[in-house]
Amino acid sequence: MKNELLLKSYLGISLFYLLIILLGQEEIAWFLKPFLIPFLLLAVFFSGSFPSKKFLLTALTFSWIGDIILLFADRDELFFIVGLIAFLISHIVYILLFNKQLKYKNRKNKAVFWIGVTVIIVYLFVMISILLPTLGDLTLPVFVYALVISTMLLFALKGFLNWEKSGSWYILIGAIAFVSSDSILAFNKFYSSIVMSSFLIMVTYLIAQYLIVVGILKLNQKK
Repeated sequence: MKNELLLKSYLGISLFYLLIILLGQEEIAWFLKPFLIPFLLLAVFFSGSFPSKKFLLTALTFSWIGDIILLFADRDELFFIVGLIAFLISHIVYILLFNKQLKYKNRKNKAVFWIGVTVIIVYLFVMISILLPTLGDLTLPVFVYALVISTMLLFALKGFLNWEKSGSWYILIGAIAFVSSDSILAFNKFYSSIVMSSFLIMVTYLIAQYLIVVGILKLNQKK
């Protein structure tokens, strides 16, 4: 199928992109980055119709816009802020997307849910506490962004406890990887330089987008 070929192509070009970063060819990686997410966009576009398809396409589109804008973040702080807004919108759409998925089961595992909620709250508190002294004028935008990505992870967890296993694990791990990517980026930019930050940010980001897409497609497979 066309969408399966596009998903495999995404994995292939992503591996090539990550290899380029490891080899220190940042200039080549800079030009290649805008061509990554379109493979996922096309894979979703050529998939069969399902209720949340437009939400997934919208989330990927804003992620793609954010990718492009952040390429220029070193030139002016405004590019970073606008890129942040693009990803903020993407995460909000992901929240709506997760909430829109049909619930097949109700495991009612309240203990797991509240443990997860506690972990997410602790993560948010620790991250903001560490970054707060260095954020300056970006305190409010970064706090809002952190709150939204934490909410996105919460909805992925909530869905994990209700969706079919075929796609739920993909989405939950993808959401965790997305939060990890954003956290590495934030710590590297505002707190302290992280070794191989570019590679770590992108490998978690590319895995996150792939897993979320595959998970959503699995949840919406026609029986």
